[in-house]
Amino acid sequence: MLSAFVRAFKTPDLRKKILFTLAIMALYRLGTHVPSPGIDYSLVQQCQQAATAAGSVLGMANLFSGGAMMQLSVFALGIMPYITAAIIVQLLTVVIPRFEALKKEGQAGQTKMTQYTRYLTIGLAVLQASTLVTIARDPARLFGGACATVMPDDSVPALLLMVLTMTAGTGLIMWLGELITEKGIGNGMSLLIFVSIAASFPAAFGAIYQQSATTFVMVMILGLAIVAAVVYVEQCQRRIPVQYAKRMIGRRQYGGTSTYIPLKLNMANVIPIIFASSILMLPQLAANFSRPTDPSQPAPDWVTFVDRYLSMGFSGQGTHWAYMLIYMAMLIFFTFFYVSVTFNPTEVADNMKRYGGFIPGIRAGRPTAEYLNYVINRITTPGALYLAALALMPLIAFNALRIADFPLGGASILIIVGVGLQTVKQIESQLQQHDYEGFLR
Repeated sequence: MLSAFVRAFKTPDLRKKILFTLAIMALYRLGTHVPSPGIDYSLVQQCQQAATAAGSVLGMANLFSGGAMMQLSVFALGIMPYITAAIIVQLLTVVIPRFEALKKEGQAGQTKMTQYTRYLTIGLAVLQASTLVTIARDPARLFGGACATVMPDDSVPALLLMVLTMTAGTGLIMWLGELITEKGIGNGMSLLIFVSIAASFPAAFGAIYQQSATTFVMVMILGLAIVAAVVYVEQCQRRIPVQYAKRMIGRRQYGGTSTYIPLKLNMANVIPIIFASSILMLPQLAANFSRPTDPSQPAPDWVTFVDRYLSMGFSGQGTHWAYMLIYMAMLIFFTFFYVSVTFNPTEVADNMKRYGGFIPGIRAGRPTAEYLNYVINRITTPGALYLAALALMPLIAFNALRIADFPLGGASILIIVGVGLQTVKQIESQLQQHDYEGFLR
């Protein structure tokens, strides 16, 4: 991997792309620290220092924004609206025939789907920005503790300006990601997510080191083991051999080749973690809105139930086992659900039959679809358990080591490793292309 980066910097074209990508990343990180109009940044910093676990319900969104959400900056929404829009559009391809037809049209259809994703991103950004600004009017619900206010002016024009600014920030982030994809090394949106998550690592490791040097060493050793395991699992594939029959068209012979269908062990990637975390976040948000502002008044019974059984216990008490079981069950369910939506064995079998392909020992058509469905279920089961173990790792780490901000688990480590592997492969493919161009010249 290091040799690939060294060779990339020795190649003028790739060096320009890498430096351009780094410049865009630096600009993105700068935007996460620029406060939105109407926000007193000094008050936000004071509220963050006195923050309690009440703000942890927005932990997933704050993670994907690189900490910008809790700072109420211009890029407060981060890349989250785009991720949500992309997932919704992908799921709608199964429900809406128009989207399914666009998916089969190739590059033209993909361009149209991307345009729909952008429109939906802006709509979701307006909705999420309005929600965030509404919550920020009572910052105690966002940060917890005795935080009084972060908005000197909470008039309607000021609130609308904040919503407009955060929505424009989301549009700017989309544009920056597309610039990296077109003029940089590729995978623009993924790299911005990578930067957002990686930016939280120094503070998390620093807090662990201040807590205990021994615990820090244990976490580093555990982190290396987790990264190695994630890299190994993410590259695991079940390769189903496919043979194409020979066909004579005119005087030319087509087919007669052998290939394979690569099925990853973790086909759902990080999507089940996002789904499960978002759904479990809803009762916590509802409890925060229903909790009395006066600490001396008792909270409703259902709020107490949510605080005890359906909340992450990062306030001194360990996370309840009921929360872990529900989280694990939802992860397994969403893994199977997402894989069943995104991979259609019947469609794959029909395409193979149309072009004269077959799996050795399996008849074409319906038997092939049943075989693929059987293999997918066998692969998805360990993949779902792997995702559940990875997502529960921060909760287990807190219960065992009392580390509230454990960075090496859940969606963070999965995205860091996945994007890192994709980026290295992207650089290596561009290096090979450059070598072939030099050879042909």
